[in-house]
Amino acid sequence: MTVAAQLSAVLSQPLEQNTSLAPYTTLKVGGVARYLVTVNSEQELADVAHVITAENLPWCVLGRGSNTLVSDDGFNGVVLVLGRGFRGIEQTGQSVRVGAAEPLPTLASALADAGLDGFSWGCAVPGTVGGAVRMNAGAHGRDMADNLIEVDVYRLAVKARETWPKDALGLAYRRSELPRDAIVLSATFRFANGDPSVLRDEVAQIRQWRRDHQPLNQPNCGSVFANPTSVEPAAALIDRCGLKGFTVGGASVSTTHANFIVTTTGATARDVAAVIDAVKQAVHATTGVMLREEVVMLAGPVIPRETASKDDA
Repeated sequence: MTVAAQLSAVLSQPLEQNTSLAPYTTLKVGGVARYLVTVNSEQELADVAHVITAENLPWCVLGRGSNTLVSDDGFNGVVLVLGRGFRGIEQTGQSVRVGAAEPLPTLASALADAGLDGFSWGCAVPGTVGGAVRMNAGAHGRDMADNLIEVDVYRLAVKARETWPKDALGLAYRRSELPRDAIVLSATFRFANGDPSVLRDEVAQIRQWRRDHQPLNQPNCGSVFANPTSVEPAAALIDRCGLKGFTVGGASVSTTHANFIVTTTGATARDVAAVIDAVKQAVHATTGVMLREEVVMLAGPVIPRETASKDDA
């Protein structure tokens, strides 16, 4: 039985093959996935994991693609997307368990409505809970570690479900020590009580700040670089180097916010990567600071052109 047939047999949604990943990212660039798999239950994830390990296939997880740069060469393996079965918000008093596929802006609004304080910043991050846990996402001086209690993960390498307390995650500024094969299924948080009307206003103010200070009307991946410690923010360093508007092909440093790269029609991942590299080198040469990317580079075995053009079913 072919890989495509094996995957199709265990999925509730149709298997996608040789599918462009550009629409699945906020930068809107990148190549194709050999297999794009949407799973809607832990059983489906376990069944797909069995195929991946049995066939020794490269694999990765893709959330909302808000901090992801997909290689133009594509990904010759399985790209896993957690579907609607991994969404949901369950509140018990001040504790909240959230599915990994839940968008952070949706969660921020729901918590504000419930009068739970501490997550208004989440409305500014267009990612999912799972990806946000893995990179300890944050904004406006807060991050996931502030309220996180524990996470449930599926270890693909050993095909087992595990629960990890926050202290075991190695959370630091925009990073964690979760093993590569640990796929976040859900996360549990604890929040303080607050006034829903005050929290709704706070969410509205943060959303307005984003509209005023970030290029939301252009494809982008959010903040490209982590802010260095004990020095100016990355945007200030980039701006000081006169790099706003710097362009390679269809990718440019935003003129609205220097820590954003925006793309236009016809842009490629190579254009974005070239801008990232040029900015890093210029900032280092001018300030002595070597910036670290927040954006994740998704690359893998290249899909041969003849394979990408035919069906494997």
